[in-house]
Amino acid sequence: MNKLILIPILFGVVIISALFLFSETPSSPTSESIYGSGFTFYDVEKIKSTLSLQNISMSTPVAITDHTIGQYCIYFDDKIQKNIQYCTTTILNSDGVSIGNINMGGTIDGPIMALAILDTSDIISSENEVDFVFQTMIETLVCTCWDEEQPGDFESIDAWLNTAKIKYTESSKTTLKSKIDGLAGMNLILEITSKDDSYLWTLIILK
Repeated sequence: MNKLILIPILFGVVIISALFLFSETPSSPTSESIYGSGFTFYDVEKIKSTLSLQNISMSTPVAITDHTIGQYCIYFDDKIQKNIQYCTTTILNSDGVSIGNINMGGTIDGPIMALAILDTSDIISSENEVDFVFQTMIETLVCTCWDEEQPGDFESIDAWLNTAKIKYTESSKTTLKSKIDGLAGMNLILEITSKDDSYLWTLIILK
């Protein structure tokens, strides 16, 4: 079964048991529409090109416009679920095996959120794929400014992801969530959670 349906399970059922937050001062608001600023739906082509360097293939984006849209693009603001009018989804494959999805949601005018969700058999063996996909997402859709800004006092994206992994393995909790606010005017949310015999890794980027 397509792993895309795991998204509402992740956010609608799992109780967040561990949380560490890091905030930056948000960028000054501009008069430009949120849909016309930042990343666009076309940026999936840049992501696809970069991922191919690690033999990770991405399918052609498919638009989701029916009632199942909440299974593909979903996010919360102050614990309130936000509606997405238009959503595209892609499937990621490594060595012919589906490892997850990258979705973008907003309106026809442009996305306001991007989501990557990966499924791995354990917390360590596929970490290189997870790291590469998440780093590609951040550097393509947010900025290449992490090393300069060092949000949350993390010197690199790898440092942020590695800290999350360490905290997760040291914790007895089911789910860990970490948030970076204000990087290039955007918010990043990282979640690691166990489900059955696998682990779900989720990165959400919000304008």
